[in-house]
Amino acid sequence: MRFGFVLPFGDARFASECARQGEAAGWDGFFVAEWVWGIDAWVSLSAAAMVTERIRLGTMLTPLPPMRPWRVAAQAATLDNLSGGRVILSVGLGAPDTGYEEFGEVTDRATRAELLDEGLDVVTGLWRGQPFAYEGAHYRIRELSFHVPPPPIQQPRIPIWVVGAWPRPRSMRRALRFDGLLPNALDERGRQRLYTPHDIREISDFVRQHRPNGGPFDIVVDGATPGEDPGAAVAMVEPWGEAGATWWLEVTWELAAERVTPEWLRERIGQGPPPMSGRGGSGT
Repeated sequence: MRFGFVLPFGDARFASECARQGEAAGWDGFFVAEWVWGIDAWVSLSAAAMVTERIRLGTMLTPLPPMRPWRVAAQAATLDNLSGGRVILSVGLGAPDTGYEEFGEVTDRATRAELLDEGLDVVTGLWRGQPFAYEGAHYRIRELSFHVPPPPIQQPRIPIWVVGAWPRPRSMRRALRFDGLLPNALDERGRQRLYTPHDIREISDFVRQHRPNGGPFDIVVDGATPGEDPGAAVAMVEPWGEAGATWWLEVTWELAAERVTPEWLRERIGQGPPPMSGRGGSGT
């Protein structure tokens, strides 16, 4: 099991400082949010890449439907080269209440799902190299053969983690085409609920049975562990690893705003991840 830290706020300079501290403290990944409008995630991750050598760098997450997929492909490939092959791209439909309506972006869920599917086709197609052309319902790209940038260092592609609604087959099939799953559990009425280790065990079994090409596949869970109590942190995380999760992301979304200050974040990052035995490796 690997451990990443998701930075909830801060500019590029703060991100670089936290990423450097996180690498020194033993975290395996460092992630920043990407918004329709806000601090540019790719600038922050580029700043982090310049002061680190080992830690993986990624978005958590990129709302692909309102983005231009060719720009995302260029940004991720550029950072992969800059960092020596350390990028993870996390994608999903995004949350419409984070500026979609204000900027005139599509809010209809079915349309956003179509944009996500086509956007992933475009991103991965461009990474494979040119000439490239695409014909979809939303994106039409005539054959390209100019300004060919260097491909990503990571091959066959930069790892892509995709949000998957469990147990909806179509959503799960989308995630299984790529390299990792960010689970989103639904109840019988289709409403979001908290997932459990039992869900992760069922998802892990589903991945083994249905992933078309086999190979490594990450199942990513998140939560907040007490950095000041390593034993309690290990006890929190162990059931998820035993159920099949391969990454734990330390997140602070649900913590009280007055608690999550820059000083607190630096302290929590410096405490490091839970001291699990047998860390490392990736994939179901």
